[in-house]
Amino acid sequence: MPATSTRVPQQERSRATQARLLEATVECLVEHGWSGTTTTVVANRAGVSRGAQLHHYPTRAALVTAAVAHLTERRAAELRTEADALPAGPRRLDRVIDLLGAAFTGPLFVAALELWVAARTDTELRAALVPLEARVGREMHRLTVELLGVDERRPGVREAVQATLDLLRGLGVANLLSDDSPRRTALLHTWKRQLATLLTPDLNPADLNPTNRH
Repeated sequence: MPATSTRVPQQERSRATQARLLEATVECLVEHGWSGTTTTVVANRAGVSRGAQLHHYPTRAALVTAAVAHLTERRAAELRTEADALPAGPRRLDRVIDLLGAAFTGPLFVAALELWVAARTDTELRAALVPLEARVGREMHRLTVELLGVDERRPGVREAVQATLDLLRGLGVANLLSDDSPRRTALLHTWKRQLATLLTPDLNPADLNPTNRH
């Protein structure tokens, strides 16, 4: 009994240490980029000893990929919660795309971009990142299908969902160096109507007018 009681708090402390390291890693990637996100800087920001950081994540590649994986899962859970609050009906598609669009302009997306660029020339990072990105891509596609409530067995639905994610990713990159909000809003306004006809052929695209949102 005493051994079990000791083990549980230790596991909780270990999880708390990992969470601080992962949060600090993404913050450093956003603020300092890949070159400035050293394991020492992350450990200091997280308030964790260097030894504890190395115990959990022995390499920088292991640390940053774990951080992106962790926060991607957390953000997916948040998106589901936010989508649960959306009303059913024709304007749901419009609101879901807005939620997804915000995910491709937030800090997590910026951190991921830092890793994509760095992985082009860093073989260790690339080896760790490629399988992670493949998994994240599959999960994001599945999440989008779930949030939109569409049936991928229908012809063209899978391609329409993937085109939406590719568009949002590209708009997120365009927004990185300067505020691209007006152009992004105009493009998404048009795409939402195209998407509505692809996913729900019986829906009147006029029902998606963002100006009528409450």
